[in-house]
Amino acid sequence: MSLRMSCGALACAGFITLAPAALAQDWPNRSMLAVSTVSAGNAGDTIARIVLDQVSKQIGQSFVIENRTGAGGTIGSASVAKADPDGYTILLLTSSQGSAVALYKTLPYDPLHDFVPVALFGVQPSVLVAAPAKGWTSVADLVAAAKAKPGALNFASAGLGSASHWAAERLRLAAGINVQHIPFRGPVEAFTEVMTGRVDFYYLPIAPALPNIRDGKVVALAVSTAKRAPALPNVPTVVEAGYPDAQYLFWGGLALPAKTPRAIVDRLNAETQKALAVQAVQERLATFGVEPMPMPADEFGKFYRDDVAAIVKLAKDVNLVPTN
Repeated sequence: MSLRMSCGALACAGFITLAPAALAQDWPNRSMLAVSTVSAGNAGDTIARIVLDQVSKQIGQSFVIENRTGAGGTIGSASVAKADPDGYTILLLTSSQGSAVALYKTLPYDPLHDFVPVALFGVQPSVLVAAPAKGWTSVADLVAAAKAKPGALNFASAGLGSASHWAAERLRLAAGINVQHIPFRGPVEAFTEVMTGRVDFYYLPIAPALPNIRDGKVVALAVSTAKRAPALPNVPTVVEAGYPDAQYLFWGGLALPAKTPRAIVDRLNAETQKALAVQAVQERLATFGVEPMPMPADEFGKFYRDDVAAIVKLAKDVNLVPTN
């Protein structure tokens, strides 16, 4: 009896050990759910769709993208954190994860332990703009105006903890200027107020800014990266402007629930890197100013953790107090 029980236990243990491997070998055999924490049409959402469309062609299975917005992206993130770790529920991960940690005292999930970062799509610079009526043609002009009248200038953002907010705060700290933050409900309202000149400056993604820059509705002062953006080759970077600490990158990628079999993580990473190497994908991403950054999953994991830590530090530096 005891011998039979021992053998049965061993067989059961063997099954448990082999089950994840078998699951990974069979993956994917059906469509996958990809949860986006931002609204459809948002740059981060569109970039993910471009990449996943190519990945879908490669693996022969489709991605059903569901936009679960609200509460700073925490609703969608929580749903993935609680999903089965079988590779069929994916989080479209963005730099907003760091914002969630910085903005909320408690979260319904652990951003650092409930997910395994899988693949980075790339990074997207923001461009610093102002109305032509301001008379500024460089970051130096903006900084000089801010220092001439401390506290008089203001900047727009698409909301507290948004990419536009963090980019401007980085510049404010790096330049040592006293300017006021005016958060709006979204990017359209923020950009409109800057174009009219009622708000002094704003950071936004390159794609929606380009036509307005070309039409002279706004002036591009700098991009938020160390390298110039191919879409705006004549616009200097914040590093060239003398403020290396003002760099800010928006990024997007993929994550899976923790405990997802490593073989699935590696397979999805490899397929994503393959997709990012396709010229048609690179050309479409370029229209959004995105620079593909394929890297192994472990390297992306470190990138993700470092980014979350950096945003939390920035929030403390600007005295942002987390709320419930």
